[in-house]
Amino acid sequence: MTTTIYRARKIITLEAGQPEATHVAVRDGRILAVGDLERCAAWGPYQLDERFADKVLLPGLVEGHCHLKEGSMWEWTYTGWFDRRDPAGTTWPGLRSMDAVVARLSEMAARADAEGRPAGEPLIAWGFDPIYFGGERMTVEHLDRASATRPIVVAHANGHLMNVNTAMLRTAEITRDNEVEGVVKFAAGHAQAGEPTGELQEPAAMFLVLRKVGNAGLLAPMTEAGVRSFARLACRQGVTTATDLVNKLTTDDVRVLESALADDAVSIRILPAFQAFHGTHAAQAGAEHVKALMARNTDRLRYGLVKMMLDGSIQGFSARLRWPGHFNGAPNGIWVMAPAQYEADFETYHRAGLLVHTHTNGDEASEVAIDAIGRVLARAPRPDHRHTLQHGQMIDAPLFRRMAALGLAANLFANHLWYWGDQHYEMTMGPDRAMRLDACASALAAGVPLAIHSDAPVTPLAPLFTAWCAVNRVTPKGRVLGEGERLTVLQALHAVTLGPAYTLRLDHEIGSIACGKRADFCVLEDDPLSVDPMALKDIRVWGTVLSGRVFQAD
Repeated sequence: MTTTIYRARKIITLEAGQPEATHVAVRDGRILAVGDLERCAAWGPYQLDERFADKVLLPGLVEGHCHLKEGSMWEWTYTGWFDRRDPAGTTWPGLRSMDAVVARLSEMAARADAEGRPAGEPLIAWGFDPIYFGGERMTVEHLDRASATRPIVVAHANGHLMNVNTAMLRTAEITRDNEVEGVVKFAAGHAQAGEPTGELQEPAAMFLVLRKVGNAGLLAPMTEAGVRSFARLACRQGVTTATDLVNKLTTDDVRVLESALADDAVSIRILPAFQAFHGTHAAQAGAEHVKALMARNTDRLRYGLVKMMLDGSIQGFSARLRWPGHFNGAPNGIWVMAPAQYEADFETYHRAGLLVHTHTNGDEASEVAIDAIGRVLARAPRPDHRHTLQHGQMIDAPLFRRMAALGLAANLFANHLWYWGDQHYEMTMGPDRAMRLDACASALAAGVPLAIHSDAPVTPLAPLFTAWCAVNRVTPKGRVLGEGERLTVLQALHAVTLGPAYTLRLDHEIGSIACGKRADFCVLEDDPLSVDPMALKDIRVWGTVLSGRVFQAD
């Protein structure tokens, strides 16, 4: 047995009994000892590795809510507002007007024509978000300027909406007679009143297109190349464990995951969550499917999570909000899953012993989930279930107290404070509710186990940036949204390590640097506990260590 002792400038363990160290001993991919050289050397012969002597070690960062499509979305055209860096290191400039979006799509359509691609082959784009454009909504009138003949599909950044052009409407057979909820139509007084605008909200409406193109947005099929690309991105950000928090887990999906993650050169541990909403399996069959897959778990591929959804996106105005509703008067959102059906299916997965993560954005959806889960737990108590509300952006202190009483955890979407904080203040929630957006401090005060996340590719995978959002709570316009909801840097680091590890039922293996745990480290160039909190997001990541294997970021 070979023991390697790594020396570092500083090791932040996130263990209360020994919060800092200078050396960590690793054997068989696990942590043997933590402390000084003398303590680590007490286990016998060792090799001293000095490569981290001027670095700072954290526990490997854990992204408890993201999607593997972060690695392969770049096969399509990016149309987002913010500058974004792709896996190859190229920065795509953000598009700050609808005309700029149309221009980029026109360029891509012209390129497809010049390359001789079939006229019916759709052009796919992603990352678009109309909320930044002063309330202007994209319609077929915009997209038809990019191409009147080639189908165009533009997936929104939030993953809950898409826009298509007239050619795609024809291909998908979407007409004024379509009554599927979420198919938006031109209002009375418009020249095309009653006709589809090309905006499709939530799964039922988007399915009309996806059944024809089969390849757009977060629900597009995975590829092995995409998983490998995701792993490279994760290494650059210090992430050693991540979720794919919606996965159909079909035969092809499982094959891709198992093939990619069997390769020791792939520097990530993945927990895929079974897509329990609008899936083809009934809940009981889905539960049996997931339990059967769990027998194939390895260190780097862990089945056992289930993902459910109740509402949509706040900035997409498809989330379900309690009174007084949306600040700009927009109608309340969409139930992606009927609350009664959610409760029935949740109970099936709960009784099967599985760990359920529920998407709730608006506070009405969070309250409905808490009510339903409370009734299920009364009928079927299960200690230490760790069911988790994901996003939960409008949860207030009374709801957090109810969650604590039920043993629920929260994984809050802290990145919204930066990416949509101003829009929530001005358009969706209004100032009062925006001040409690992603109320991390209230969750901790209520005793709710807390994680924070990026929901990549909705926002970029970067846990130190997510921690920065929770610590500073600033918006692009310089607002501080709820100073009392700020986390300390140490609390924020916990929320991107041990916090999500708890929600994934892996805190006995990962999330801190302690004897017996996996040798998972995030290697930093500076000390997050010493820099100015406003500089937290700018700390450079050298690479990672995953179960004892060292990976330098490319």
